[in-house]
Amino acid sequence: MTVKKTVTVHGREMAYVEMGEGRPIVFLHGNPTSSYLWRDVMPKVAHLGRCIAPDLIGMGDSEKLPDAGADTYTFATHQHFVEGFMAAMGLDRDVVLVIHDWGSALGFDWAHRHADVVAGIAYMEGIVGVLRDWGDFNPEAAPLFQALRSPAGEELILDKNVFIERILPGSILRKLSPEEMDEYRRPFLNRDDRWPTLTWPRQIPVADEPADVADAVRAYATWMDGNDLPKLFVNAEPGAILIAAARERCRRWKNQREVTVAGSHFIQEDSGAEIGQAIADWIGDTGL
Repeated sequence: MTVKKTVTVHGREMAYVEMGEGRPIVFLHGNPTSSYLWRDVMPKVAHLGRCIAPDLIGMGDSEKLPDAGADTYTFATHQHFVEGFMAAMGLDRDVVLVIHDWGSALGFDWAHRHADVVAGIAYMEGIVGVLRDWGDFNPEAAPLFQALRSPAGEELILDKNVFIERILPGSILRKLSPEEMDEYRRPFLNRDDRWPTLTWPRQIPVADEPADVADAVRAYATWMDGNDLPKLFVNAEPGAILIAAARERCRRWKNQREVTVAGSHFIQEDSGAEIGQAIADWIGDTGL
């Protein structure tokens, strides 16, 4: 990846990588990753536009928020900083979004609220609706994610760094190299720096809780059900969260191409170049 740059957003420094020129193509990561996740995807697309991948606030090389606690890195906080980042970067027309995990929720939400400036959306292993209950969640992962939402979550994440040490490598088909693991660990070496990776699982909208997140997800999901924006669904085989009923829901969206790549959840680590080529082909074929 190219050297990271920074931009001031709401008085804090947000880091990002950028390559290419022209129309903006914005890559949004989720938990517990950073722009590093897109390192094998972006080069395949960079000849088609200005590819920009920010590190979410408190993640990657973006600034940590002070006095972090349970309410510091909520969806609303990230929504606020993504909004500010897009504005600070002048991304106000013909934006193509490439989104994953919580970056998908943030991206779908931003697109819903800025529908007049979005040209298309490519998404993978994303959040496409509110979960009715834990029965809608991946059954293999549900017990751990329920534990993260309990008081035990602080020991698991803040003390043991479980999202980096267990969930991340366990959601990739291949084995990450020591260098790759070190890069993912680097933003979260200190206990209090791990609050984003604990707060994110607590924000998953299950049975309308948290209510504000459920409202936002329901609103953008309804919008996605009906809009005619060009879409690319990068389906993962076997996949981890965008499976079963959620997968069938998003397959009904209009004006959509679907491709399938090998991967569990962090599919960019297993099929990065293939994902990049699929995005490039989609952009080229649809004339975006």
